[in-house]
Amino acid sequence: MAFTHRFGAAVAALSVAGVLVAAQSADDPGILTPPAPHEPRINGPSVYGTRPGRPFLYRIPATGDRPMTFSVKGLPEGLTLDGPTGIIRGTVANRTPRSYPTTLVARNARGRTQRAFTIVVGDTLALTPPMGWNDWYTFYEHPTDELMRRAAGIMVTSGMADHGYQYVNIDDSWMGKPKSNDPDLSGPARDERGMINPNRRFPDMKAMTGYIHGLGLKAGLYTSPGPRTCAGFYGSYDHEALDAARFVEWGFDFLKYDWCSYDEVAPKGSVPEAERLQKPYRLMGGLLQKQPRDIVFNLCQYGMGEVWTWGGDVGGHSWRTTGDLGLEKGQRLPGFYAIGFRNAEHADHARPGRWNDPDYILIGYVGNAHSISDPPKPTSLTQHEQYSYMSMWVLMAAPLFYSGDITRLDPFTLNVLNNAEVIAVDQDSLGRQARIVRKTDDEFVLAKPMEDGSVAVGLFNLAETPREIAVTAADVGLNEAPGLRVRDLWRWKELGPVAGRYTATVGRHGVMLVRMWPAASKTR
Repeated sequence: MAFTHRFGAAVAALSVAGVLVAAQSADDPGILTPPAPHEPRINGPSVYGTRPGRPFLYRIPATGDRPMTFSVKGLPEGLTLDGPTGIIRGTVANRTPRSYPTTLVARNARGRTQRAFTIVVGDTLALTPPMGWNDWYTFYEHPTDELMRRAAGIMVTSGMADHGYQYVNIDDSWMGKPKSNDPDLSGPARDERGMINPNRRFPDMKAMTGYIHGLGLKAGLYTSPGPRTCAGFYGSYDHEALDAARFVEWGFDFLKYDWCSYDEVAPKGSVPEAERLQKPYRLMGGLLQKQPRDIVFNLCQYGMGEVWTWGGDVGGHSWRTTGDLGLEKGQRLPGFYAIGFRNAEHADHARPGRWNDPDYILIGYVGNAHSISDPPKPTSLTQHEQYSYMSMWVLMAAPLFYSGDITRLDPFTLNVLNNAEVIAVDQDSLGRQARIVRKTDDEFVLAKPMEDGSVAVGLFNLAETPREIAVTAADVGLNEAPGLRVRDLWRWKELGPVAGRYTATVGRHGVMLVRMWPAASKTR
């Protein structure tokens, strides 16, 4: 497929054969996200954390016509900017924790823009929810070096990187597999130092991460605290320190740590439950904090033991709150709703550096988690449901990881993934998760306070027919007196000032995602 840096041009460049035909209902709305403007627009978070003395890498996400050049005012000593690519690299020279207010500037033939950006040198990573792509729900037990390199390239050419997606993450099955007859997977689990070996599908992990870093992106991988991973490959048990050092040696920036076979190490009832559930994560979390590299730590243990109450205390930056979304069976509503409803209950435990994780975004072409040998197929979700899915995740300040087939992106999927104003809700620096305003059999309303004093609101129709849904200023924590300025975030449209009550007609399983300010506020 041919992609450009502008979403609208990317749509035009796709052939009819490359367009996904998703399940639709008669009233589905089609593509709502407007094409990115020709003028430069800087996207992504306004704040970014790094630990003292660790390598720094950040690709400024920006849309607009290319070529584009970048500059930064106030960049701390030790960091350098590549002007044509917008990639910032280096290590902050001053190792004393402090914040560095900077200004990012982007220019092209159509104009110039700038945006405040604060680099926070301290103990906290993931000051906003991490974003990226994970291979599991498409490629399952068959990831390769070539695939990950290709995914990194597509993340740039599709415009995903220009909207803040950073991490290119390998899931299970990059290691050897015990007793495998596949020559690619056989061989010694570890080298003479005790360091874990990749399988033959990954001939040079350091070269692969170097390629990904060369694009200004970051690389992630996966393992288990047990002796084996969920797919039966070698895990980290009894080699945790060696594996943490190995991941740094290879240059990885993200680790997903999946419970899997740890039950064999610590069966239920063998020790107090809190100790059993927390011990392996506390061990690896402590090891990662000591490494000479920033590694974001994702706890994957399916919400056991109310992980949202302690995940940050053991070094985690995000934690799964439920079981696998791909295995969640839908009933009256598709499975992502049930996952989202449960995740939404834990809003009080989310904040910068500590995020509730309801699992990945599964739209576009997606594999079958119940039968992983099946080829990926177009999502069965309607267009309304896909907008609801993404809207719910951004309101819940969830990590945004796409896990559909990144090699088969289509215009509709990109319109869901690459909407700058929608993503801004997720990446807001205040770091608040939306609270539940109302939940009935037919309606679900979420409200998320934003750093600038506005509130992002999602009106979700759970019913089988279109429905009017209303919300008042008091419902979302705003003062009713001046009225409300309301903006439709999917369509980028001002809806005009309203009095103290906003009402929208929402399609079957659809959403109206808006941002509300006191009426006197200026357009952002």
